[in-house]
Amino acid sequence: MSRSEINELVAACAGVFSVALFAVLILAPAWSSYSRLWERLAATVLSLYVLAVLVGVGVVGALAAVYFWG
Repeated sequence: MSRSEINELVAACAGVFSVALFAVLILAPAWSSYSRLWERLAATVLSLYVLAVLVGVGVVGALAAVYFWG
């Protein structure tokens, strides 16, 4: 196995585990907190919005680190 294959495997596993943890720790409690379908869907959309913002902040931070490092 080459270094790039190991890096890709680690990145894929981290992505899968992160999405699974998000679903179990954030999405499931948000879904079960409400009884009406529209409330559950709204909680899901807002949770996914927060996830997208956190991923965006991480990407911007990583890009800034790469830009200023080199």
